[in-house]
Amino acid sequence: MKGPTPRRLRDYFCRCLGLEWYLQEPGDGRTSPQISASCLVWALLVGKVLRVPSFHGLEELVRLAAGPLGVAARFGDDTLAYFTERLSVDRMRQALASLLRRAKRNKAFESAVHIGLALDGTGAGRSHNSRCSLCRPTGGMHGHWLCAISVVGAGLDLPFDAEHYGPGEGELTAGKRLLTRAIGLLGPRFATYVVADGLYGAAPFIHLAQQLGLAVVIALKENLPELYQAARARFDPTPAHHRFPHEGGWVELWDADDFEPWDGLGWPAVRVLRYRHVRADGRTFDAYWLTSFSPKRVGPRALFHLCKSRWAIENHGFNDAKNRYGLKHIPHHEPNSIRVNTLLTFFAMCVERLYRIRFLRRGGHPPYRAIQLLRLLWLSLGQPVEAYDTS
Repeated sequence: MKGPTPRRLRDYFCRCLGLEWYLQEPGDGRTSPQISASCLVWALLVGKVLRVPSFHGLEELVRLAAGPLGVAARFGDDTLAYFTERLSVDRMRQALASLLRRAKRNKAFESAVHIGLALDGTGAGRSHNSRCSLCRPTGGMHGHWLCAISVVGAGLDLPFDAEHYGPGEGELTAGKRLLTRAIGLLGPRFATYVVADGLYGAAPFIHLAQQLGLAVVIALKENLPELYQAARARFDPTPAHHRFPHEGGWVELWDADDFEPWDGLGWPAVRVLRYRHVRADGRTFDAYWLTSFSPKRVGPRALFHLCKSRWAIENHGFNDAKNRYGLKHIPHHEPNSIRVNTLLTFFAMCVERLYRIRFLRRGGHPPYRAIQLLRLLWLSLGQPVEAYDTS
């Protein structure tokens, strides 16, 4: 078969993304392993790409098509549970950061003027009873809550790390810890801004982002009542400063950079953008945003697109991860295994999107849609293959 296959995906992973080092040394914490860590890590990763959420399902798939998958040995679901309990989370985070840095060097984001990082919180996986230290009561159930971070605004939305809430913590605390770690792994010049919802409109987070070398683009809501009311009082009676067509409708913009900062914010003034998006069906959406970008660096129309990139982590991050890649499923209810499963989900999404949108797009033909690539990968499992040495 000449099209994409899991074995060719593995070659892309090792050669083009330069991640063979991770398969060879993924941070295996087992004391007496009988099956190589590289075999198990690749099986977990390709299983996520093929959207097999459970360890039992992956066990059956490997028994039927180990060769076409590029997996050198068969194993049981209990092996995967034992392995993920002891697999290094830090090592996987390093591999994900390496993947993003390599993608940037390979000009995967060359069309972007500004590369952004989006932060947001979500819940993933529920049980009736508390079964691990990550479980938190919610709505009569117990779930796992986490803050995730994604590359946005660069033509590819790539979620790459997550931080689960600790005891007594909320999204903002986990988000600050996550952003600090992400910049430490990616480097201070990888991204230019961080975009988030109104929860992050607090002086400590804004100051942290600036210390990390990032501009901020944050939704302005009632959590900053004085600034919000001042922006409404100024913009509501005046006509829009800018208007342009967008997605079959139009967008109106109001922009000013001389609002008074609130107590605790070490800025001389605050820039606020208001946009009104009227869609083709007549629905209207109004939003206010604050930013540290100056008008000379980012104009109001460009700033509108940076604001809109905030929704990428939900639409192309959480929605895909939960509904297509099985993030809501708990294959093994143990804290380290849950963290590994979350990162594996994001890892598979990053690899699949780079492979499909950047690598397979060579030439004049359009890229495969995600479902097209998935079907081709599944169809390839029925093709005969030669012996595959993954040692």
